Amino acid sequence: AVATDPVCGMKVDPRTAKGGSFIHQGTTYFFCSARCRARFAEAPSRYVAAVKPPAPAAAPGAEWVCPMHPE
Repeated sequence: AVATDPVCGMKVDPRTAKGGSFIHQGTTYFFCSARCRARFAEAPSRYVAAVKPPAPAAAPGAEWVCPMHPE
């Protein structure tokens, strides 16, 4: 599984996260660097609010249309 660093948005492998992890309100967050972890530790609520849950999966057979498509 891949995690997203809540500070910079970088994809991180939890098993090898160079910045380690931080537990905030029962959720473990993983970081790409010690600097991102330190910034998160200073004000976790600032970054937790910015984390968006993944979009739900589309129904089988659904067609996706780019919102930037001119038609």
